[in-house]
Amino acid sequence: MQDFQYQVPTQVFFGQGAEKEVGQRVKEFGGHRVLLHFGSRHSKQSGLIDRIAGYLHEQGIETVELGGVQPNPRLSLVYRGIELCRREKVDFILAVGGGSVIDSAKAIALGVPYEGDVWDFFTRKQKVERLLALGAVVTMPAAGSEVAVGSVITNEDGMQKIPLNNRKMRPLFAVLDPLLTLSLPPYQTACGIADIFSHVMENYFSRTRNTELGDRLCEACMKTLIHNGRILMESPGDVAARSEIMWAASLAQSGLLSAGRQGDWGSHDIENELSAVYDVAHGAGLAVVFPGWMKHVFETDIQVFVRFATRVWDLDPSQFPDERALALEGIGRLSEFFTRLGLPSTLAGLGVPADQLDMLAERAVRNGGTGQFMRLSKEDVLSILKNCAQ
Repeated sequence: MQDFQYQVPTQVFFGQGAEKEVGQRVKEFGGHRVLLHFGSRHSKQSGLIDRIAGYLHEQGIETVELGGVQPNPRLSLVYRGIELCRREKVDFILAVGGGSVIDSAKAIALGVPYEGDVWDFFTRKQKVERLLALGAVVTMPAAGSEVAVGSVITNEDGMQKIPLNNRKMRPLFAVLDPLLTLSLPPYQTACGIADIFSHVMENYFSRTRNTELGDRLCEACMKTLIHNGRILMESPGDVAARSEIMWAASLAQSGLLSAGRQGDWGSHDIENELSAVYDVAHGAGLAVVFPGWMKHVFETDIQVFVRFATRVWDLDPSQFPDERALALEGIGRLSEFFTRLGLPSTLAGLGVPADQLDMLAERAVRNGGTGQFMRLSKEDVLSILKNCAQ
């Protein structure tokens, strides 16, 4: 196990009806004039944004609204948000939505007090020093951005999708109300589950040794996602199952599962190029890329994949001729699970042209390679993408 520091300053308020406390929470954290940042029209049309505004107004807090966040959030909207916050003298940002909304809110919070271009932070030209105060009301469990250190923004100029990680970017608080997830369509629910599962796997597939507690925490999280994901496919109104999924999303990105170990994150780097260029839903892209990555790297350290097969999928080693067959069956079970959720299994299913794989591989390794479990070259990424095309 590696040395580590662990702290999650984000206060989490979890429970059915927790949305009603958001006005009090913003007031406790010193908000007086708040930007309500959200995504789809549904958030407005459903009455959610008006309800949240009402809770804030009850506490004497003024609000300004900015909707329109898209999946794979755009830099152009971040610029609009920065300008709006400055003009309206906003002192607090409340993100109401999923990971894309929260990531966009983080970027706006970074840009308001900074005199230069907020993109400087993402291109590493500027260090993160201070942000506008930020909170979140989660409506789609997936990215875990409500407790995570990162934000991922897409710059339409060149369609560059770049992550930025810094501990100062964690929201001050997060409201997790599982009732707010009941209106999610099955496909969005499935994308969220795949996203969470992938965050866990990025930490689980590690070559750091003596991480038994972390291994078992990851395994428990994955088994919880499998069990409750299957429930939601049959009974989408099951609030208990939605509660488990919602909490798993936050735990997966809280730093708890990554403590003391080196994660991989190569699959995320590859998928970020798919979603940057072709606007693929992140969770759906990961459901395709991750099994392709696993097939390429599993023999690098097969024992980790044997453990995945036996502990997560409960496979009996005595039923397989060798460890290779056991590991491959574990990978197959993962692919089957994602397919049963209703997610695509190939690049074609994502709408990614087969003749663009070389370009995508080049983009994925433009910083000299990717991944930690096995360091991936352009040729490796191209092989993975070819696995994903079949």
